[in-house]
Amino acid sequence: MKVCIAGAAGAFGMKHLEAISAIEDAEVTSVVGVDAAKMEAFAAEHGIPHHTTDLAESLARSDVDCVILATPTQLHAAQVMQCLEAGKHVQTEIPMADKIEDARRIVEMQKKTGLVAMVGHTRRFNPSHQWLHNKIQAGELKVLQMDVQTYFFRRTNTNAKGEPRSWTDHLLWHHACHTVDLFQYQTGETASQVQALQGPPHPELGIAMDMSIGMKVPSGAICTLSLSFNNDGPFGTFFRYICDNGTYVARYDDLEDGHGNPVDLSGVAVSFNGIELQDREFFSAIRERREPIASLSRCFPAMQTLDRIEQCLAAAG
Repeated sequence: MKVCIAGAAGAFGMKHLEAISAIEDAEVTSVVGVDAAKMEAFAAEHGIPHHTTDLAESLARSDVDCVILATPTQLHAAQVMQCLEAGKHVQTEIPMADKIEDARRIVEMQKKTGLVAMVGHTRRFNPSHQWLHNKIQAGELKVLQMDVQTYFFRRTNTNAKGEPRSWTDHLLWHHACHTVDLFQYQTGETASQVQALQGPPHPELGIAMDMSIGMKVPSGAICTLSLSFNNDGPFGTFFRYICDNGTYVARYDDLEDGHGNPVDLSGVAVSFNGIELQDREFFSAIRERREPIASLSRCFPAMQTLDRIEQCLAAAG
């Protein structure tokens, strides 16, 4: 599997590069970035044969089977379309789009082309959440409530590596997207009720720095999500699953029960790296000519729910 990574030198581009290095029969043959000199040095450092600042150049190459987009949120939908139109399979980091109309357009495009088009909803692949999903599917657990905290200290425009960012991040369409999708994936339902509040916008960034979201699915399970770019402390997302048969706390690829006892995840997957597992799924879906677990179509309901939440925020003023 010969892969192009767009945005390869960014925080998540590097995560994909590291993940692919652990996957047999997969290699990065092309990288795309905005700075030509930086990409030349990056490609040389990592032994990648081709680099460019133009995605179209990579898409025209015969040694590119598929593309992973680790680019700014605002580019995702247009670049997914560009990849599909070029006949390339594509995986985009979340969100697939930051407008419901764009999300709907790329879902329709994927159906027309029949190519594999996937979204990097890593929470579907983290061993911690996979373990819980397997228990839920087997009828051993039922989610009553998910209580989730997504916290960063990000009062300047920087990425996960603390480096300056050329685009502005967003609590709703990026960070809340993870949890909205995961809640609906774990319950197997789409939210029937949503509510949301947000704090004042940052004077320079123009985005809300604090947000609270509530969701409920028809079966009665609820989700409470708190998000902040103002939290001075450990950053990341922490999930508490309150179930009918136990409580569990997930932190990325780790899982504990409600009393802090580690849960053995050794038999869940071939790796403890959620990014690697999602990339493995992408490549497997291409080889097996099937719909991936996190296809555009399967993740589209999260976009619909985010759109409804955005409408709630707009109505609240």
